Amino acid sequence: QLQPVESGGGSVQAGGSMRLSCAVSGYASTNCMGWFRQAPGKEREGVAMLFIARDGPKRAYAESVKDRFTISHDKTDNSKTVYLQMDDLKVEDTAVYYCATGYTCMGWRLLRQAAIDDWGRGTQVTVSS
Repeated sequence: QLQPVESGGGSVQAGGSMRLSCAVSGYASTNCMGWFRQAPGKEREGVAMLFIARDGPKRAYAESVKDRFTISHDKTDNSKTVYLQMDDLKVEDTAVYYCATGYTCMGWRLLRQAAIDDWGRGTQVTVSS
């Protein structure tokens, strides 16, 4: 079992930007990588997913972050990294952000947690007004 490792969280003012990174090391047949978040008192929700298709990566975003967040990735022979570039951040984006990876990725386009096999421990993102 491979645990993704997030980095890049912190505090920022509304309207600012932040970039999260997530590394998955070791041999992995990871086919999708993405980000979920959980705000205090709320359920965990999907933010963005990337499916590594044969004809190129495919992406899906939650409506609340579309046009503000961008998911991307790169890879070496033995590791993959997924990024979440967050622009024009809003107070309501405050949450713990979790990196996640999957193998069969069922429901990835709908940002379903069922697509996920491995979770990171999370990184806090705080947006202040």
